[in-house]
Amino acid sequence: MPQTIGHIALLVRDYDEAIVFFTKKLGFQLIEDSASIDRLGQYKRWVLIAPQGSSGPHVLLARASTPEEESRIGNQTGGRVFLFLHTDDFWRDYRAMTARGVKFLREPKEESYGTVGVFEDLYGNKWDLLQRKSASREVRRRGADS
Repeated sequence: MPQTIGHIALLVRDYDEAIVFFTKKLGFQLIEDSASIDRLGQYKRWVLIAPQGSSGPHVLLARASTPEEESRIGNQTGGRVFLFLHTDDFWRDYRAMTARGVKFLREPKEESYGTVGVFEDLYGNKWDLLQRKSASREVRRRGADS
C-alpha cells in the first residue's frame, strides 16, 4: 500500500471555538468529535475536520496542553503560510468566506500557477486559498457542457 498523510495537527486554544470557526466561517465539516479517558486518567478529545467533500488529509484539532505548545498557537510555521486550501472556484469561495468574516491579509492575485489569496484562521495561522490553473480550466469546461 502506498503511504499517505492521514491527518495534519493544528494547535488550538479551545476545541469548541475552533470547531465553530472552521465549520461556520470556512464551511468545513466535522468528521469526528469523540472523547475518552487515557490510561493515566486524563481526558482526551479527538476532533477531525475537513473541507466539504474532501478526500485528502483531515485536520486534527489539537488543544495545546503545555506552555511550549501554547506559544505555538497561531504561529506553527514561523509566520509562513501553513496550509493550502485548494478550490475549484476561487471567487465563489473568496466571496463566501469574506461574507462570513474571514480575514484576508492580501488582495487576491493571479499567479502563473493560479488564483491565490492569503487568509488567517481564528488564531492567526496563514492559509492560502488557491485555485490552480488546471482547476480553472475544469470549471470553464463544465460550464460549457451545461
